[in-house]
Amino acid sequence: MALSLTFSGEGKDMTFDELEEFVKQAREGNVQGDRNVYAELSTSGKIKELKLRLGEGRDDY
Repeated sequence: MALSLTFSGEGKDMTFDELEEFVKQAREGNVQGDRNVYAELSTSGKIKELKLRLGEGRDDY
């Protein structure tokens, strides 16, 4: 089972600071820059949740 990093906005939608923390933790987990990031969006197009796989393995969910 592949590990993943999932982030959700503390409020309804994610803030820029929360996005920055997601990237920081992903880099600390040695995620390469070409790795796909998956997002769940609100009906207004705001980011609600981000997810990516850590380590080797497929990127799809």
